[in-house]
Amino acid sequence: MATITNLLPRVTPSSLSTLHKPKTTTSSNSLLFPILPSSSPKPKPQTLKQTHRSNFVVSKATTASGAKKKPLNDEKVQKVHSAEEFDDALKAAKNKLVVVEFAKKDSSQSSQIYPFMVDLSRSCSDVVFILVMGDESDKTKELCEREKIDKVPHFTFYKSMEKIHEEEAIGPDMLMGDVLYYGDNHSAVVQLHCRDDVEKLIDGHKIDHKLIVLDVGLKHCGPCVKVYPTVVKLSKQMADSVVFARMNGDENESCMDFLKDMDVVEVPTFLFIRDGQICGRYVGSGKGELIGEILRYQGVRVTY
Repeated sequence: MATITNLLPRVTPSSLSTLHKPKTTTSSNSLLFPILPSSSPKPKPQTLKQTHRSNFVVSKATTASGAKKKPLNDEKVQKVHSAEEFDDALKAAKNKLVVVEFAKKDSSQSSQIYPFMVDLSRSCSDVVFILVMGDESDKTKELCEREKIDKVPHFTFYKSMEKIHEEEAIGPDMLMGDVLYYGDNHSAVVQLHCRDDVEKLIDGHKIDHKLIVLDVGLKHCGPCVKVYPTVVKLSKQMADSVVFARMNGDENESCMDFLKDMDVVEVPTFLFIRDGQICGRYVGSGKGELIGEILRYQGVRVTY
């Protein structure tokens, strides 16, 4: 088992390292640090070498009464048709998250996940969504070869023209979790990038006595991604009484040092902080357990 203390040299802890660290509440399904991405069982991907063609998005489907459904309104998803267009789209996005689906026309899995990407494109205005049909032309096939894509559906995530994550044959829940986790600039969750950010957040809420829930994870942690949509939803529902924040421990040395000082060796770990003191923690990705712990530290009696 790799621990944080093996990764970076020890530094002199700041004032946060002296905070009380109560007994950890750990869910039975928490995983050891570090963690590789995981998800529900994936369907077998299809390859780009197949050449049969059919309509990608079925717009002529009928309802039970026989009436035609309206075509899918996907104008917010950019379609690119060559490597040049692809590179231009990444460059134009600047530091926004770019989500690219590599698909093919006769892939039922591609056509099933595509409507969910369209829905996300409407609600996540700070994310750029791109569709590449790998079997559309020789140019798109060359693009897929350049990007080393041979199975679809394949999702690749970019920031500042740098590939930061990729997934194959994922479902709607995992896609939504990835988009929120890697491109979250539109939620009420405070993004922390160093120890100073944590200290400023804590100092800012000593007067209003709000509970701070600090979600500590890693960039490519499957359980961290899985639970994050719940964190986003709770941050909106409980904004009056709870402050939600997030830190990726592997973002930089300052973040990793903070995790070591807080004795965080498993992720995701949720630290509960009130009036400048750590009053508890929960380790795991169980949505129900997390909500129960938040309510408990809010003074709400929870029975099971």
